[in-house]
Parts: sequence; structure tokens; C-alpha cells
Amino acid sequence: MAEAERFYTVEEANAALPELRAALGRIREARRTIVRSARHVRSMATTNGGGPEGTEHWGAVRTLRRELEALAARGIVLRDAERGLVDFPARRDGRLVYLCWRPDEEDRVGFWHEVNSGFAGRKPL
Repeated sequence: MAEAERFYTVEEANAALPELRAALGRIREARRTIVRSARHVRSMATTNGGGPEGTEHWGAVRTLRRELEALAARGIVLRDAERGLVDFPARRDGRLVYLCWRPDEEDRVGFWHEVNSGFAGRKPL
């Protein structure tokens, strides 16, 4: 669980989606850049710091870190960076659950799941 035990209502989670969708796009692109450039940067770092590809690589690392820290500060849990799967901590009948969303779904949160059940245990709201 993120630092401050932040819990979301469905309305609060829905309100966060436009900004979250943009952040997930930046995370996905940064991750792809890091994966694509990692071998080159490792092999060239001692001779020229990785050159232009190294600059792009380290910029992507900074972007990824900044975006992940921003999600964590808001209490949003990133489950799958490539698919953009996220969980919003919430309360349901007095217990911790997760509101579950990914960008290829509607522009609203439509599912929730128990803490131990994960994506496979999703239920419609």
C-alpha cells in the first residue's frame, strides 16, 4: 500500500483517469526506450557514455522514475506498465479492495477486486 493510506471513491478514481491515461502513455514510452537502448548503453557507457542513445536512455529513466513516484504519491498502484493496468485502493463494506482499470477500457472505472484476487478476480461495480 502506498505511503498515506489513500482510499479512492469511484468518482475520485474516474476523475483521475484523463491525467492517469497521459501518465501511463509516458510510462509505457519511457519503458520501451529503456528496454530498447539498454544493451547499447551498457556496451558504450565506458567509452562515450552511450552517446545520443545514452542521453535518450537516461532521460527515459528519469521520466519513468518521476511518473512512478507521482503515482505512488497519489496511492495509485501500477500493476502492468505495458498494458497500463492500475489499481486504486478503496473501501467496500469496511474492507480494503482495489478499483481496477486499464486504458483500453471505458473512460470510467468499471471493476473492483479483493486485495488477494487480482485481475482474475475482477467483478463489475
